[in-house]
Amino acid sequence: MNKKTLLIYLISLLSFASFAQDGWEVGGWIGASHYFGDLNTRFDVLHPGPAVGGIARYNFNTRLCLRFGANYGFIHADDANSKNSFENRRNLSFQSHLFEGMAVFEFNFLPYTHGSRDEYFTPYLFGGFSVFHFNPKAKFDGELVQLQQLGTEGQFQGEEYFLTQPALVYGLGMKWDLTRDWSLNVEFSSRYLFTDYIDDVSGVYPEKDDLESLRGPLAVLLSDRSIPDGEGVQIGQSGRQRGDDSNHDYYTFFSIGVVKYFGSIKCPRF
Repeated sequence: MNKKTLLIYLISLLSFASFAQDGWEVGGWIGASHYFGDLNTRFDVLHPGPAVGGIARYNFNTRLCLRFGANYGFIHADDANSKNSFENRRNLSFQSHLFEGMAVFEFNFLPYTHGSRDEYFTPYLFGGFSVFHFNPKAKFDGELVQLQQLGTEGQFQGEEYFLTQPALVYGLGMKWDLTRDWSLNVEFSSRYLFTDYIDDVSGVYPEKDDLESLRGPLAVLLSDRSIPDGEGVQIGQSGRQRGDDSNHDYYTFFSIGVVKYFGSIKCPRF
């Protein structure tokens, strides 16, 4: 093989890798959401919440994609499910809807081309960022009560944690062609959060008299829901640990999705 032929061959390979496939994919997924944090310290995965989302993915080539997503999940936890005696007595619980928009880059480990007999599947990694909205609530007298506005750990009015937060997204998955245009995507993803209050629990118990004067008696009742001991004493003494602010909360999605490819499979450019 002479130098000219070799050069043409190398250029064609590079061109094929860069331009053999591009275009959009659009679809959706269903799955499960899990929360891990101060009210789930033992990584209990037996109480998932439902999750669903939409996918819009742009393929730059057979290896690299940019993906946008709009996701929903429901997370919850209850100290009653814990095997830890302190957490059982602490008796806190919460639930929250999650609404998330995200943008991530995907990298395919193998060349992936829609409609190919050889390049029809690949594992992939992805990473990026998201913005999500949450609103932790707890049941009191049979009704759901928003916790953030009560300042259950003694926050002053106007200094509560924000209900809309940024996060880092990362995960891995597997994609297979079902037909030339349709593919199946299975993936697991997690979020690194910059807040420890997705469950409304992070620091220490506040002074109850101060909390009542600031927020009212309902805030005191929902701040310390602990089960009294034999002498009727609750554990929510001022300054006593309520959560662990050294580790932020996080949540995960496990999803199974189907997407349709709207792009074109191009011939190599020379």
